[in-house]
Amino acid sequence: MRIPRVHVDQPLTAGADCALPSGPARHLAQVLRLGPGAEVVLFDGSGHDFPATITHSGRDGVQVRLGAPGPVEPAPRLEIHLALGVSKGERMDFALQKAVELGVTRITPLRTERSVVRLDGARLARRLDHWRGVIVSACEQSGRRRLPRLDDLQALPDWLPAGWPGGLILDPRAERALTTLTPPETGVTLLIGPEGGLSEREINQARAQGFTGVRLGPRILRTETAPLAAIALIQGLWGDLGD
Repeated sequence: MRIPRVHVDQPLTAGADCALPSGPARHLAQVLRLGPGAEVVLFDGSGHDFPATITHSGRDGVQVRLGAPGPVEPAPRLEIHLALGVSKGERMDFALQKAVELGVTRITPLRTERSVVRLDGARLARRLDHWRGVIVSACEQSGRRRLPRLDDLQALPDWLPAGWPGGLILDPRAERALTTLTPPETGVTLLIGPEGGLSEREINQARAQGFTGVRLGPRILRTETAPLAAIALIQGLWGDLGD
């Protein structure tokens, strides 16, 4: 049986006895129904997995004893920053989940001219918490020991001028194919629009800030497909997908 792997949002220390936060505790005790003596793997996002044994499991919480940490997750060969126009519900979740599985190191959700979803106040806070949960679950499933950074929602015109390294913008009308580019030296910043793509004005704004327009092929990809195809190709060309 596969040993459950769970993220906890607190520092972990080898040999320590610790009480798990309510979320992981509820998952282990009530969903997986694990009791004392069960083995689990915990990680806090700092780069290590910690084998652990449940010492107490009940309605009042779950306690574990931590073992020695496993090897640290190597630094990524290529830093990939995904800047993605916010799309509807499951499309955004799918794009985030698969981007994490493919190895992105940073994600910035963007408000663009053609964004259908409007978020602010309490609704925005709930959506950011939900996206963090999607990212954590993808790390749990894929074995990643470091959590990608999730930025706050930003408007594209406010985000663009920050001087992002290796800026690429997906544009099906671009003259250059991604495969023709020289390998980046400082990482990649990948800008992708929401449903309906980026407007002509937004594409021109990105190009004015040093972003290079690239195409992936003869087909127009959906907003949840485009980042996955681009990240997989980038990782295959310059990253760790072939390791």
